[in-house]
Amino acid sequence: MAPSIIGEDLTITGNIISKGEVQVEGDVQGDVFCATLIVGDRGRIHGGIVAEEVTVHGRISGSINALSVTLESNSHVEGDICHQALKLEHGGYFEGKSQRSDDPLSQASSNVDTFRQATTATGSGKLRAARIERAA
Repeated sequence: MAPSIIGEDLTITGNIISKGEVQVEGDVQGDVFCATLIVGDRGRIHGGIVAEEVTVHGRISGSINALSVTLESNSHVEGDICHQALKLEHGGYFEGKSQRSDDPLSQASSNVDTFRQATTATGSGKLRAARIERAA
């Protein structure tokens, strides 16, 4: 399955829900629920994240609940991270609380329920309940 890519010229206001990979190069104002999330160098997320695997090159302002989290050298994260594995590369910025958990996805209780219901209901419908706008 090909990744869903949010381009640099897009701003999404609303939640993103996907069973697969999401790559954010633009701006997301809402929560992201997916299997794999990659936040590119210019990508920004202002909201919570629930995913199995998260790699951050850009900026996140919000909580992260994931099995595996990698904060690359140019990342900037402000928010708490609940994880099984966390990697912070030299130069990466992280301000918040880090909590290791055997089941970090269940720590996001209501968010996980929303994710499960949405992915079951939508089938392959990605980016459900999101408003997409072109940046000026």
